[in-house]
Amino acid sequence: MKLKLDLHPIYNRGGEIDKALRDVVDEAIRKRATEVEIIPGKGSGQLKKKVLRFLEQKEIKALYHRIDKDSKNHGRLFVYFRHK
Repeated sequence: MKLKLDLHPIYNRGGEIDKALRDVVDEAIRKRATEVEIIPGKGSGQLKKKVLRFLEQKEIKALYHRIDKDSKNHGRLFVYFRHK
């Protein structure tokens, strides 16, 4: 199963971005999704940096397996999960 989170609609609302990211990680765990596609968009790269900082938090990092940046579209990230 693959989930998708597009951050374009809330790009300028920091608190909502953190909540949306936390919600999609929780949903991936609950539904046992193997991949979450996060779309921060291309822009200046600030939103992507915010997303990466969120994902690098110790308690969040423990929940997923790895992150890939899309080589063809720098406005996209993939977060992969392993479920036991």
